[in-house]
Amino acid sequence: MTDAPVTPTPIELAAITGAHGVAGEVRLKLLGDGLEALKVHKSFNEGALTLSKIRSDNKGGAIARFKGVDGRNAAEKLRGTVLSVSRNSLPSLEDGEYYHADLIGLTVVTDAGAEVGRSIAVQNFGATDIIEIEKSPLPQKGMKTFMVPVTQAAVLEWDTEKLVISADFVDE
Repeated sequence: MTDAPVTPTPIELAAITGAHGVAGEVRLKLLGDGLEALKVHKSFNEGALTLSKIRSDNKGGAIARFKGVDGRNAAEKLRGTVLSVSRNSLPSLEDGEYYHADLIGLTVVTDAGAEVGRSIAVQNFGATDIIEIEKSPLPQKGMKTFMVPVTQAAVLEWDTEKLVISADFVDE
């Protein structure tokens, strides 16, 4: 696997799912490495939102308060807002590490050179990350996507243009 590409695209860390209480707090769905990774950032969306307080909701999400968001109505207006930070504000990656955003949208080819589709999502259900691949061309019937685990046996390498998987993992 290769080093992650440097992209100017902001990295999404959380999404506001709604208001919490009446004082202007919001509920967050965490998209990154959890609450501790989110706590290190004080400013989101190019400075549009400044974090003043954050805590766990004890359900895998978080409760946050942003400066200037006073009251439930103001908090409710933020529903659906995705919290992002600049790529430069994130820690450097170790060998073999990547940000999910680096893998999404890549053309997927096999180690034999056959194009199989495009990566559309990265999920993690507990054991390892799994890349969802949209088949190309899309079949008229049957599954339109398939999933491949991010392991050394399945994902052989990637760069800024393509992701190479073992042909053994292609779902035809």
